[in-house]
Amino acid sequence: MTMTPEQAAWFSGLAERIVSNVESVLLGKSYVVRLGLTAMLSEGHLLLEDVPGTGKTSLARALAESIRGTTQRVQFTPDLLPGDITGITVYDQRSGEFSFHPGPVFATVVLADEINRASPKTQSALLEVMEEGHVTVDGTSHRVDAPFLVIATQNPIEQAGTYRLPEAQLDRFVIRTAIGYPDHASTVRILSGAGGPRATVLEPVIDLDTVRSMIDVARTVHVDPVISDYVARLVEATRAHADVRLGASVRGALALVRCAKTFAALDGRHYVIPDDVKSLAEPVLAHRLVLDPEAEFDGVTQASVIAQVVLETAPPSDRVAV
Repeated sequence: MTMTPEQAAWFSGLAERIVSNVESVLLGKSYVVRLGLTAMLSEGHLLLEDVPGTGKTSLARALAESIRGTTQRVQFTPDLLPGDITGITVYDQRSGEFSFHPGPVFATVVLADEINRASPKTQSALLEVMEEGHVTVDGTSHRVDAPFLVIATQNPIEQAGTYRLPEAQLDRFVIRTAIGYPDHASTVRILSGAGGPRATVLEPVIDLDTVRSMIDVARTVHVDPVISDYVARLVEATRAHADVRLGASVRGALALVRCAKTFAALDGRHYVIPDDVKSLAEPVLAHRLVLDPEAEFDGVTQASVIAQVVLETAPPSDRVAV
């Protein structure tokens, strides 16, 4: 079954309502909000590498509130244990039975703040539920409800006392981006009171059942074979690049196609075009690359490699079939 133009218009209209609602809190960051929504509706997770005070918590809360969901924030520290995230089994003396007490991961949007400050064992506990959609405690599996979005953050400046995320774990985040500082006009609005601390939550614009329907519909966006060929050539070009020691994986290629489907639907289209792939290549693929140490020393970045690959890889010249 392929998405119809009517479904695309329905999807786009709902998405714009969510983006506008979130933007009332996170001023001037439409692109970042769209990337966060793309990650959620693509059943993926978001990694934010940004300095403190740019609105990461506000993004998580506003997204959850806009879809009538729940949100939890976990501050990752070296002494954080896996059970502090997934939950624990507690013995009830009255009933004589063990009962499961769910952890903060059982929420619609989970903000994992400074994920690289926790031990690898604790990191892996979160990454497991991100991949599998459930946690296993004392041999019993507990599934998290959909939609489920983890927004993990890392401070790119302060690295003292941190545990670097391995490449295999970075590969499980569908998108990496940064919120960044607001522009001058948005900063003036923030200082004037707009988008500041709020006593009340945002009014939801849709509910969770509608979000689940949007996720199902996003899967049906048409991807022409020439688009799949284009994605494959982009990924292969990252592996052949002289400055790259480890290129994008097959999981990265699948993530790019999945996100391109959602991105097209956000634009009101029922089919993917090359510009969708180009727009998402850097946030979806860059963090999956491992650069040659000499290239890094010379100032080469993952983003610059992706930009060069996109520039040098010819997009489909024929009209994309719809």
